[in-house]
Amino acid sequence: MARIYTRTGDNGTTGLIGGKRVSKDAPCINATGTLDELNAQLGVVRSHPLPEEVDEVLYAVQDALFTIGAELATPEGTAPKVEAIRDEDVLNLEKQIDQFESMLPPLRKFILPGGSVPGAALHLSRAVARRAERACVALSLTQAVGKPVVRYLNRLSDLLFVLARYVNHQDSLPEPNPTFGRSR
Repeated sequence: MARIYTRTGDNGTTGLIGGKRVSKDAPCINATGTLDELNAQLGVVRSHPLPEEVDEVLYAVQDALFTIGAELATPEGTAPKVEAIRDEDVLNLEKQIDQFESMLPPLRKFILPGGSVPGAALHLSRAVARRAERACVALSLTQAVGKPVVRYLNRLSDLLFVLARYVNHQDSLPEPNPTFGRSR
């Protein structure tokens, strides 16, 4: 890339891998854009002090999100430029969820998102991951989406929830429960 602006998107289209152009409101662009937002949100999380083991997990997740984005931006019939997300990647997230959850008190009630700045940012990341999952499910109605992609995003939101709890637990912060409108 010689420069950051190309002017090719000024007409409301954007390019996919392989050169095909689509509208910027196409389902695949919505899905990849939401993945980009999630990746940026994780960058915000990682800009705060975190336990090293959490930062390492989030770095790997950010890398995987680029892989998913490239997979979704590759039209059918175009040779993929990256290896697709696999079932093993989903299993790896499950192992990480189990590992971090084993260091937390059991969850018996709903909790309100919040806590420390990185804990709250992880809760927000979880919500964005859920939106990315919904965007990929919507995309799967019009184009092939690898089965592990939706499963990965589903587990990722679970992992981000557990990491938020873990970070807040490391800082000895309470997990307030919602009152559901009862007296506060």
